[in-house]
Amino acid sequence: MKSLLFFALFLTSFSFSQNKYTVSKANPFGLPNPEAPNQIKDFERLIGKCHCKSTTRNQDQTWTEPQNMTWEWKYIMNGMAVQDETLKEDGAHSGSIRQFIADSSKWYVHYYSSTAPSSVLPTWEGTKTANGNIVLYRDQKAPNGIDGFFRLTFYDISDAGYKWIGEWTDKNENVTFPTWKIDCKRATHKATDLEIIKTNIRAFSKAYMSGDIDGLVNMYTDDGKIFPNNLKILEGKAGLKSYWTIPDGAKILHHKVTPTEITIENETAYDYGYYEGKTLTKDKAEISWQGKYIIIWKKVDNTWKIYLDIWNNLRL
Repeated sequence: MKSLLFFALFLTSFSFSQNKYTVSKANPFGLPNPEAPNQIKDFERLIGKCHCKSTTRNQDQTWTEPQNMTWEWKYIMNGMAVQDETLKEDGAHSGSIRQFIADSSKWYVHYYSSTAPSSVLPTWEGTKTANGNIVLYRDQKAPNGIDGFFRLTFYDISDAGYKWIGEWTDKNENVTFPTWKIDCKRATHKATDLEIIKTNIRAFSKAYMSGDIDGLVNMYTDDGKIFPNNLKILEGKAGLKSYWTIPDGAKILHHKVTPTEITIENETAYDYGYYEGKTLTKDKAEISWQGKYIIIWKKVDNTWKIYLDIWNNLRL
């Protein structure tokens, strides 16, 4: 019986470790895997869904009327790669799988389309540039036979949206001829309860790392309680502040909470998952730690605050 229980627990743990960063109810667009190259975050501000206007060049060199489309991005392969999909009102849908290969220090983008199915997917290569643009290239001759590239550029990237342009350029990038332009904007909307909770989770980590203990404690309800390892239940603002205050000379270098599930029921919610962090001690030693947690949230004045907070460490 013990062997069966251990096997079941092992499978559960193994399954979670294989899917920790994949698309889920708590993270509908997935998460970047910390084991992936750092460049996995190059597309971070594009992740999610945007409403876009697409226009292409006609044969007479004029531009078509803008066409509505959506462009959606997510992390795939347990956070090790990025996938995007465009849905256009004319039915000409397309998408890409994007993977950064550290050995060549490049992104490789494999493109597919509903209007031109292919057994061999065209591939673009490129990187994020110093000015924040993402630039990708694929060899392509001009109609007159001159060697060149078809260059794709993401630019003006911000939380509000981004722009994209596809253009032919010669090998020296002195001559360019744009043929396709897309302008994307994130839909403005009132934040949902789920989004508010996820924002507050990130704000907790930010406050802890910056040493803003008053701000951190204010994320709890007035009757909030914490359940630390090997200690009695602590409650009240003074008790919470005493626990969370960082010792003199120490610093929180890293803190991240990754929810596995967030469930909301009227004015109460719960979430559970894993956390990780790193402390710089007053002796300048770096100590990494991680663990699992459960939080009960309460809705207070149209925002969500932590009511009950329990956690315990995992062995590294």
